[in-house]
Amino acid sequence: MGFADNALTCDGFLGGKLRILQPRAGYRAATDPVFLAATVPAQAGQSVLELGCGAGVALLSLGRRVPGLQLFGVELQPDYADLAQRNAAANGVACTIHCADLTQMPADLRTQNFDHVIANPPYFPKASGTAAADSGRETAQREALELGIWVKTGLRRLRPGGYLTLIQQADRLPEILHAAQGSIRVLPLAARSGRPANRVIVQIRKGGRAPFQLLAPLVLHHGAAHMGDFDSHTAIARAVLRAGQPLILGEHTASNQP
Repeated sequence: MGFADNALTCDGFLGGKLRILQPRAGYRAATDPVFLAATVPAQAGQSVLELGCGAGVALLSLGRRVPGLQLFGVELQPDYADLAQRNAAANGVACTIHCADLTQMPADLRTQNFDHVIANPPYFPKASGTAAADSGRETAQREALELGIWVKTGLRRLRPGGYLTLIQQADRLPEILHAAQGSIRVLPLAARSGRPANRVIVQIRKGGRAPFQLLAPLVLHHGAAHMGDFDSHTAIARAVLRAGQPLILGEHTASNQP
């Protein structure tokens, strides 16, 4: 079980603070799981469960930023679950990865209540678009379970007052809100100023009663278009992606300026 070494690349995240093995031809993480991890308000000693952890980028990014967390992951695909555990060991971040369907979790996870649940669910609905040639990539990107099931499963695994944090395509926000219960914050992510957001980070506090908050967009790149082979990230995006800094929802506006 697991990917052969010659089928993998070793890629740097958080400015090289994390070295992550990923399949050359399968699903490969980019920036979304790093932004997801940056928004989780976790503190040392708390417990975190990731649904669909893939190779472990979000979970390990969070573990690198906040030492002393109890980290758990659930991943459907055995090769990716094995890879996530390998990546955790190689980076010295203690976590436990379970290979399981999120609707049929191991008993020791079903009996726990977590302080935080995070997820980067598949972005594409069933029967939409063209299937990826690689089966692992296809499974990671196209949902087998409705998005609402991810939300409801995450909320069930939380203790009262805990946080569910997700990143998803902006056009699927209505599905998340339909399934959510609690107080909700939404952070739109826009590639450039003046463009519509194509991603959203949604944070739900279980049992929370605060009013719904639609936050100011986080702009990720300077300029109207990419003009050359250089880093065009805004200061706050660079701080998250390169230095592993937290992204506190609602406090990013001042740092989001050119």
